[in-house]
Amino acid sequence: MREGLNRRGSLEPRDPRAPRRATAIALVLACATLITLDQTAGVLDPARRVVGEVFGPAESAVSAATRPVTSIPGWFKTRSAMKDDIAALRAQNSKLEQQVRTSGYDRNRLAEYDGLTKTAEDIGYAVVPAHVVALGPSQSFHRTVTIDAGSSSGVQADMTVVAAQGLVGRVLRVTSTTATVLLIVDGDSVVGGRVGSTMKVGFVRGGGDLADGPLDLQLADQTATPSAGDTVVTWGSDKDAPYVSGVPIGQVTSVYSSVRDSSKTAEVKPYVDFGALDLVGVVVPSGTKSDRAVIDADGNLK
Repeated sequence: MREGLNRRGSLEPRDPRAPRRATAIALVLACATLITLDQTAGVLDPARRVVGEVFGPAESAVSAATRPVTSIPGWFKTRSAMKDDIAALRAQNSKLEQQVRTSGYDRNRLAEYDGLTKTAEDIGYAVVPAHVVALGPSQSFHRTVTIDAGSSSGVQADMTVVAAQGLVGRVLRVTSTTATVLLIVDGDSVVGGRVGSTMKVGFVRGGGDLADGPLDLQLADQTATPSAGDTVVTWGSDKDAPYVSGVPIGQVTSVYSSVRDSSKTAEVKPYVDFGALDLVGVVVPSGTKSDRAVIDADGNLK
């Protein structure tokens, strides 16, 4: 331990912390001086540039070397996000593929609704929309379909059934939720028909063929001969049962004569494609109470 003289001239130990305090004070004063000079004159800028030029490349090298390690957490996070994105894109792609597969079906259904609305407007009757849910024989008839509308929808026996293209048939019988419809192509079906160009009336009979089978038209006036291309419509029944008037049936394609009785029969191609029946409409009186929306005579849903 160092010693020094006190005021009385005697020796006494020196404080070992005194030089440290002096050094600390000197450093503080030096730092303050440098800060002041740097703020006012920027004297440390050259030193900063030198340090940056010396240590900058080293820092870049270290950063490049450690980047694979430091980026591992971000890589896991990014990979997880990519998995989520891929899953979302796959789901979206699957939905788009489903839409593409069903787009034709949806377009056809929309066209059928539009066509049925137009038909109700054209014939001037309200209709209850229904879908065909079954196809098959009923009792002695061979060409019938079942629709998903019954008495709860206002459907009754002997009502006219139409599609967007024209006449489908008539209701045979009903339950609370379904109805059986006899198609006009059935061999036992007979519909009163009228040739549009001459207003001549006759009877349209089914040929029994569901796919593109012609109907037969025999006019009451055997001297009258319909022409190919003539339109045939229903002439109507008493109290509109089972057929209302003015519903398109088909178009005359040809006329042939019977050798036996000299009668003339016209072949009529139906407007309705019975092999692709889906949406139909049952003609009901105006104001009919139904558990489903009804298309009125003006083509509006009510």
